[in-house]
Amino acid sequence: MSITEAEARKVAHLARIAVADDALPALAAELNGILHFMEQLNEVDVDGVEPMTGVEAMRLKRRADVVTDGNMADRILRTAPDAREGFFAVPKVVE
Repeated sequence: MSITEAEARKVAHLARIAVADDALPALAAELNGILHFMEQLNEVDVDGVEPMTGVEAMRLKRRADVVTDGNMADRILRTAPDAREGFFAVPKVVE
């Protein structure tokens, strides 16, 4: 598959990219290079290869689900612009 200058102009228009007429041959060549690389990738045999999210296997670090910093409500509420009866007070938004 080969991209012509007219097709490169259309792609630039669809992508909302301003490309001067004298730059269209270079854009068409770059797009052709991308398509050539995609054709090379399509030739790779990937049967039996599991999909990956990254190049190395990773596991999330796990920790015990315990409360570590409790009893700080007073310190936290001191930073609130308006706090009443141990809670953040917010303006009424529903009538």
